[in-house]
Parts: sequence; structure tokens; C-alpha cells
Amino acid sequence: MKNNVFKVVLLQALPASGKSEVRNFMAHVEPERLQNEFHIGENLQLDDFPYVHMMRRIDEELAKLDKPRVFYPGEAPFLDGRDWGTLCNLLNEDYHDLMNRNIAKPDSAAKLLFDRFDRAAAGAGIPNRLGVLDENTRSTIAERLEKEARAMLNEKHAGYPESFENKTIIIECARGGPDGAAMPLTGTFGYQYSLPMFCPEILEQAVILYIWVTPEESRRKNADRADPNDPGSNLHHGVPMAVMLGDYGCDDMEYLIKTSEVENTVTVNAHGKTYHVPIGVFDNRVDKTSFLRGEPETWAADKVADVTRAIRTATDNMFSHYNG
Repeated sequence: MKNNVFKVVLLQALPASGKSEVRNFMAHVEPERLQNEFHIGENLQLDDFPYVHMMRRIDEELAKLDKPRVFYPGEAPFLDGRDWGTLCNLLNEDYHDLMNRNIAKPDSAAKLLFDRFDRAAAGAGIPNRLGVLDENTRSTIAERLEKEARAMLNEKHAGYPESFENKTIIIECARGGPDGAAMPLTGTFGYQYSLPMFCPEILEQAVILYIWVTPEESRRKNADRADPNDPGSNLHHGVPMAVMLGDYGCDDMEYLIKTSEVENTVTVNAHGKTYHVPIGVFDNRVDKTSFLRGEPETWAADKVADVTRAIRTATDNMFSHYNG
């Protein structure tokens, strides 16, 4: 029997397209209505942005110690593009920890995070980086980042539900390629690289909710939302312009939809299998979602109705092709 709610939704788009805003909207929809109208159960949320933020924090602390950066050369794209796979592997691990309600009790949450980064990177083919730091450097950075790492770990554990009945796991991530790149994207760029990095358990149960904006609109909204006093916030962080042009200057989702073997899906070849992941497109090229960064009591009814229609059009299409 077909489930009434999606088990896993991959919420994907260019930065500042409205992913976090849509998540914020869904968090304020009554559970029964969310399930009946959008086929989305109570949200369990996974996101790779906190890991991106901590990668930058680690590099900042390394630089303060006059040590080489390991993730980013500065306000620029990854030193090693395979770290897009590192992020996918971290999400895979978060998914398995969530499903099994794994509780970690480390003496140092920061050192646990360092180990997780190295393990996830190894799965993407990247040699150990944090584990080979000298002990003084590693301990110093761990001490400086412990508060942030502990908060991340506590938030992760707090998100474990008593039951998965009528729950939907929302996995949020952004992928893209260099400004002006031709399709298909090659190497470690885009969803063509990242989607096959997700584990079979995710791909077997997933649908994609894709929020469509142009790269130009993505850059505009990224500048508008950026709050330098809140760089770790989902709703208010800003992506450096060099990264916006180098990693998010284009987007390959439209290409993947057009070339899929099955209409209204994205074809993903991974783990020795072919997955046809249902997709729904929320057209946000004319901005429908920025108002959702405000407090819910300020949301205008006509704008809420517009967002509701757009999301429902996308989720109805996803559900019509869903076998979960």
C-alpha cells in the first residue's frame, strides 16, 4: 500500500533560492494539513550547511595558528571538489544515526566531529586531513570549537523521534557548477555527482523537491539575506561571491530532468542500481519566499496562499510518481 507521506524529501536548489524559507513555512503548517495537502509528515530535518560552516571555522582556527587550511583556500571554492561527496557522506551518516537513534557521548564533541569529517572524506576518496594534525594543533582547535560542536551534537540528538510513523525526513543541500559551464557538468560539480553519493536507503525512499531560481536571482537573494553577525544561521548566512560564481554559477537539475529515462523523475545510477527519483519543481524565479524569513505573524495571507499553491503543485507531481 502506498504511504500517504513521503519518507525522504531531498530539498534542493541553488543557495538562497528559498529552501530554508520553505522549510520554515512547513514548520508552521498544521500537521494534519501538511500531511493531507502536501504528503509531508512531521519534519525531521537534515542539512549539510552546518558542516560547511564548521569546515570554514576549522580553517579559520588553523590559519590563526599559521597552519595550512584543509578545506577552503579562503573565501573561495573547496580546495578539493570531492568534499561535495564528504558532505553527502555526512548526511548519510546523519540519516543512519537518526533511523537508529544513535547517541554519541564523546569527551570532546569537536574531536568526534573531526573524526567524522575524515571518515566521510575517505568515502569520497580524500586522504585523512584532521587526524594527521599534530596533537597540540588538534587539541587547540578542538578546544576553541567545542562549544559549537557540542551544540551541533545536542541538536542532532534532540531531533530523534520516538516513532517514525507519519514522519518525513527533509534533507537540504545546494549543488551547482561554475558560471557559464556547459551541460552535463563534469567532475565533482552538480547533482550529477552528488546524488549518486547518497546511500541506497535514502535513494530508495526519496523524492526531490527542487526550488527553481536563476543563478542571477540566487546571487541577488544571497546578498539580501546575508547577515555578517549570524554566519551560522540557515536563514541568514551569506555565501562568498567567489563561491557563488565558481560553485553555483549554474545548476544542472533542469538538464537532469530533461535527460531522465522516466518523465518527472531524475535518473540516478548508483550502488549498482538505477533509481528514478520523483521530482517536483517549485518555480521561484519570481520571488515567492523571501517574506518567510520574517516572523510568522507578519506573513501576508495572499503571499502564504501563493506559496501554498506552488508547493502543492510540486508535491502533487512528486506523489503521483512515488512508490514509497
